[in-house]
Amino acid sequence: MASLLELRFEALIGRRLTIRLHDPEGGFRDIVGILESTHSLRNKENLLIEFSHDEIFIWREVIAKPATGIKP
Repeated sequence: MASLLELRFEALIGRRLTIRLHDPEGGFRDIVGILESTHSLRNKENLLIEFSHDEIFIWREVIAKPATGIKP
């Protein structure tokens, strides 16, 4: 049976996320990119980063601001 987080991530595949992971040496590390599966995302360097749901401290979808059409 899929966890609640896995079900939420299934709905977000293809969207941009930022995920803060617990670092094994202590502290945290952030990964940002397009969610490719419920356990991986692709960052701006086109690297596939895999993670475990047990490592996640917090996450959120990154939503682009709409263009205002005003140029400085």
